[in-house]
Amino acid sequence: MADNELGLAFSHIALVTDSEEQFQKTVDFYQSFGLSTVRHVHHDVPQKDVIVSDKMSAVTRESWLHLFGCRPENSVTLRVVQVVGEKVGCKDLSNTIRICLATQKIKEVKEILSSIGASFTVHADPRQFKDRVATRDPLGNDVLFLVEPSTFSMPASPEVKPLQVDDTSDDEFDLSASGPRKNIGILTSGGDAQGMNPCVRAVVRMAIARRCRPFFIYEGYQGLVDGGDKIREAQWSDVSGFLTLGGTMIGTARCKAFRELEGRRTGVLNLIRHGIDALVVIGGDGSLTGADRLRAEWPEHVAALEGEGKITKEQADRFRTLMIVGMVGSIDNDLASTDMTIGACSALERICESVDAILSTATSHQRAFVVEVMGRHCGWLALNAAISTGADYLFIPEAPPKHDDWEASMCATLKASRDAGKRTSLVIVAEGAIDRHLNPIKADYIRDILASRLGYDTRVTILGHVQRGGAPAHFDRFLGTMQGAEAVEAILRATPQTPSPVIGMLENKITTQPLKEAIELTGQVAQAIEAKDFERAIGLRAASFAKQLRAYKEIANFNPDSKMKLPKDKRLRIAIIHAGAPAGGMNTATRSAVRLCLNRGHTALAVHNGFPGLMRGEVDELDWLSVDGWTIAGGSKLGTNRDQPEPQMGAVAYQLQKNRIDALLVIGGFEAYTAVLQLERGRAQYPALNIPMVLIPATVSNNVPGTDFSLGSDTAANVIVQATDMIKQSASSNRRRVFVIEVQGGNCGYLAVMAGLSGGSTTVYTPEEGVDLSRLQRDIAHLRSRYVAELGRSEGRVTLCNERASKIYTTEMISSIYEAESGGFYGARTAVLGHLQQGGTPSPLDRCRANTMAVDAVNWLQTKCWDAMDVPNEDGFRLPAGQLKRKYFPPVFASTPESAAVIGVIGSEMRFTPVTQLVAHTDFARRVSRTIWWSASRQLVDILCGVGVDIKNGGCSTHYRSCAIELTADDLMRIYGQHRRLSKLIDPAELEKMQEADRLQRLRIEDEKKAAESPAAPAGF
Repeated sequence: MADNELGLAFSHIALVTDSEEQFQKTVDFYQSFGLSTVRHVHHDVPQKDVIVSDKMSAVTRESWLHLFGCRPENSVTLRVVQVVGEKVGCKDLSNTIRICLATQKIKEVKEILSSIGASFTVHADPRQFKDRVATRDPLGNDVLFLVEPSTFSMPASPEVKPLQVDDTSDDEFDLSASGPRKNIGILTSGGDAQGMNPCVRAVVRMAIARRCRPFFIYEGYQGLVDGGDKIREAQWSDVSGFLTLGGTMIGTARCKAFRELEGRRTGVLNLIRHGIDALVVIGGDGSLTGADRLRAEWPEHVAALEGEGKITKEQADRFRTLMIVGMVGSIDNDLASTDMTIGACSALERICESVDAILSTATSHQRAFVVEVMGRHCGWLALNAAISTGADYLFIPEAPPKHDDWEASMCATLKASRDAGKRTSLVIVAEGAIDRHLNPIKADYIRDILASRLGYDTRVTILGHVQRGGAPAHFDRFLGTMQGAEAVEAILRATPQTPSPVIGMLENKITTQPLKEAIELTGQVAQAIEAKDFERAIGLRAASFAKQLRAYKEIANFNPDSKMKLPKDKRLRIAIIHAGAPAGGMNTATRSAVRLCLNRGHTALAVHNGFPGLMRGEVDELDWLSVDGWTIAGGSKLGTNRDQPEPQMGAVAYQLQKNRIDALLVIGGFEAYTAVLQLERGRAQYPALNIPMVLIPATVSNNVPGTDFSLGSDTAANVIVQATDMIKQSASSNRRRVFVIEVQGGNCGYLAVMAGLSGGSTTVYTPEEGVDLSRLQRDIAHLRSRYVAELGRSEGRVTLCNERASKIYTTEMISSIYEAESGGFYGARTAVLGHLQQGGTPSPLDRCRANTMAVDAVNWLQTKCWDAMDVPNEDGFRLPAGQLKRKYFPPVFASTPESAAVIGVIGSEMRFTPVTQLVAHTDFARRVSRTIWWSASRQLVDILCGVGVDIKNGGCSTHYRSCAIELTADDLMRIYGQHRRLSKLIDPAELEKMQEADRLQRLRIEDEKKAAESPAAPAGF
C-alpha cells in the first residue's frame, strides 16, 4: 500500500485511570509543565468510548490537555480519562507509553518536579552540555525531558543519493565527536551599520558548522551586564533573512554600567553562567577598546567571583581566559589599519542615491546645494561621495583649506564652473570639517557665503541617519560575511597567549591584526589633526585615500587658467574609445579622463561606436560641459560594440595618423583587451600604432586578466543581489518554491559566486566547477532535507547559475530536475536577469574605481608619450636595411611592449601590466584570466546555506580553508610608519615579479654609471 493511502492523521494520546485521585493528579502534573486545558467534561451519563483490556469502558470524566509546541510538528494532545466498571492498574500501561518532551530549560524542569514532590533521575546527554531528566507521571507512564526535539525526517528517494564527501582534510571535523569546541557570544555595539546582520549571520552559521555554540547577546554591552534573557543560544534558523536587513537585529545600546569595574564583573559572571568562553564584538573603535579591556581584566574578575562564591572552582578553572575577536562596523570607514569597514559602502550608496536625486531638482532651478554627510574625524564618506556625484567642492577633517580666506577660493572655483555653462553647484561637507586653525566649517555657514557673495539660491541638506539605513549593499554583505567566517576561524586558532585580533581588509585580502595596535593607529589620526599634522592624518588612512584626494582636486573644477597647464610642446592629443559590452563606470572614467586632460592643456578626443567608428573617422573633440553629468550615467555614451580592429588594421592606423592621435585610452572588457593586443602586434607594419595605449577593464564578467576588479562588476553584483532579494521574497511567500536564477559572466563565475554569497544563494553553478549528476543529486538531497525539516514555515530559496555553467544542464533543465526530484516538497521556477546586469546607474564603488583608474591612466599615458618624444642624434649612424631613422616617424613613437598595458586593481593599488605579459595568464579559448583570486569565497556559499552542515548537532563535511593573512604589530608599524607594502600581502608570483623588476632596475643603474664613465657612442634606433 502506498504511503498514507488511508489519509491517516495523528489524533491524541489517551491516558486512562479508574481513580478520581489519580485523574486529578495526572491533570495537575501535566499542567505544571505548561500544557493547556482545552476541554474538561464531567459526564452525568457515562460515555462508552474507551477500550480497556479489550472491553469498552464507560468514561465519567475527561480532560483534554494540549501542548502548543514552538513548532507545529512538536505539538501534541493528551486525553486524560477516568472510567468506571473496569479495574485499571498502572502496571497495565507503564510499559506501553513513554512521553518525551523537549525544552532548553532543564533547570526549571528540575525545580518544578521538586516543587510537586515528584521523584526524578538525571542523565548526561552525550551530545550536549545539558542534562536529560527522567520521571513518571501519577499513572506510571515514563516522561523524559530532552534538550533537543526529535523531529521526524524523510529519507532521500532511491533515485537521489546524497553525495559522499571524502573527509580527509585537517581542517574538517569528525561529526561524531562529542561536545562543542567553543561557546561564542556575539554582540553589536556602538552606532549601527549596514552589514552587521550579514556578519552576525556568518558568525552564527560558521560557528555551528565548526561544532561551536553561538549565543546572541542582545543590546550590546547592556545585554552583557543585564544577562538573563538578554543572552540566548542562537539557532541556524534565527539568522534566516539577516542578509537583507540593515542595522543590527540583535540590538545595540549605550551602557554606562560597563564603563565601571563592577559592571564589567557582572558581565563576566553572566558569560560564565552561560558557558561562553569567546566573544565576537562588532562595532567601532570604542566598542573594540572595551572588549580588549574586558579580556585584560578577565583573570582578575574570575578570581574575584570565585572568592565571593558566585562561581565554583570548576567554573573558575574552565574559564581562566576569554578570547576576543573584533570586527569594525562603522559607516565612517575610520579604522586606520583596514581599507574598508563594514557599513561604509552601503552608507556611500545612500548618500549617492540622495545626492543623485538632489541634482535633478538643482539643475531645474540652477540652485546650489550644500550636503552634509557623516564623518566626525574621517573624511572617507565625504571624499568618495564627492567623487561619485561630481561635487564641485569638498571639506573634510584630514585636509582643511590651505588658506585662511578659503571662502574666496571656493567662490572663485564655483563661479568658474558656472561661467563655463554649468547649471548647478554642489558642495559636500563632512560633519567634522575644519579649517587649518581647527575651527569647524558648517553647512549653514557655507550656504550663507554662497548666497551673500555669489547670489546663488542655496539649500542645505543634512542627510543624517539616512546614511545608516536601508538594506546593505553587495560589498558590505560580502565583507561582513567573509570577516564573520574568519572571526570564527581566528577563535579556533587562538591560544591564551594570542593577542586579541581585529578582522580587517588590506590589499583586497582579509587580515587578522592585533586589536590594540589597530585602535592605537586609529587614535593617532585624531591626534594628528589636533596637532595640525594633516599630512600624517592622511597617511594613516587607507592607501588609496591620498591618491583619491589628489585626483579629485585635479578634476573637480573647470580651470581655464590652471597652473596645471603644460607647455605647448608637452600637450597631447589623447583619444578615448569604448569596446565590448556596456558596463557601469565607462562614462565615469571617460568624464574623469576628459576633465583631467583639459585642465592640463591636452586635447581629449572621443571615438564613437568602437573600432568600426574609428575606422570611419567618427572622431571629435570633447569639452568640459560635454561630459557633465556622465558620473552617474550608465551604459556607454560614446557607443560600444564587440568588433575587433584586426580585419581593418590599415583603416585604424590611417585614422590615428590623420587625427594626429598621440595616445589611446581604451575602456572595455575582454574584446577591448584582445583589441589592444592586436594593435600592439600590428606595430611592426603600421608606424601609427606605435603610440602608448592603455586599457581600463570595464565588464560585468570581471574576466580581464591583470586586475582583481573590472568596472561594472560591482554594479552588476548589486543588481543581482537586489533581484535575488525580491525573488526570495516571492519564494518565501509561497513557502515551497526554489528559483534558479541565471546570471551573466561568460565563462567566468565571479558574478555568480559573489552575488551568491551576498544574496544567500543555496548554491551556485559556475563554469570553473561545471555541473554533473552527482552535484545535482547532492543539491536536491539538501533541498529536500531542508524543506522536510521546515515543513509549513520554509524560507524561499534561490540558486544562481552562470549562463555557461554547463552546455547540457541549462538553467531550465536544472529547474526541471529540481522539481521532478522534489518529492512534492517544493516547486522550481527560473528567472533570467539578462541585460539588466549591464544597465542602471553605476554603483558608487564602480564610480570611485573609474575615477582613480582614469586619472592614473592619463598620468601613465602622459609619461609614456613624453618618454617616446625623445629624438636621438642619428647623424653618421648607419641603420640596417629597410629601417627608417627616428626623425621620420611621428613625434610620439612608442614601440616597446611596456607602452601597451592594462591598468588593474591589484590588492589596493593600481598597477600597469603590459598586454604581452598577460598572454601567459589568459585562457583565450574560454576568454578568462587564469588567476581566480575569489575562489576562497566559493565554499562559504554552500557552508552558510547548510550544504554539508549538520545543522542540528553541528559540524560540516564541506571543506573551508581560512584565507585570512595574520599581521603582527610590527607589520602594522611597517605599513603605517614607513609606508611600505608587506610581502605577506602580495601573491608569491607577484612578489617574484617585483623582485625581478628591482633587480633589473639595479642593473640599469649600474649600466648607466658605466656608460657615463665611458666615451660617448652614436645612438641607434
